[in-house]
Amino acid sequence: MAEAFAKMHFSNSFDSYSAGSKASGVINPKAIQAMKELGYDLHSHSSVAVDHLPDVEFDFVVGMGCGDECPYVPAKQRIEWDIPDPKHMEPEDFNQIRDLIERRVKELLSANLSN
Repeated sequence: MAEAFAKMHFSNSFDSYSAGSKASGVINPKAIQAMKELGYDLHSHSSVAVDHLPDVEFDFVVGMGCGDECPYVPAKQRIEWDIPDPKHMEPEDFNQIRDLIERRVKELLSANLSN
């Protein structure tokens, strides 16, 4: 969802990627539904592992605090967001996490537009 929000709000300013340390290869249907409610189709995304990211130094690498051990990804700045994994949450709680992720993405990228 973080990648989707970066694309929704900042596609002309930033390239964004999302990857997991234990990617399943499948986008969570709850995430698809939650983003659909905001008019975004997650079907164009895929669940990929960190080792499938481009081999570059990223401006930011954000961990979501879901308890996974993350492999090294080169970055100028590392940020950890302690956000609960919504995977098994009911839709209302899932959407609260979705909205939190959107706020965090907007805050981070808005603050760095001029840098």
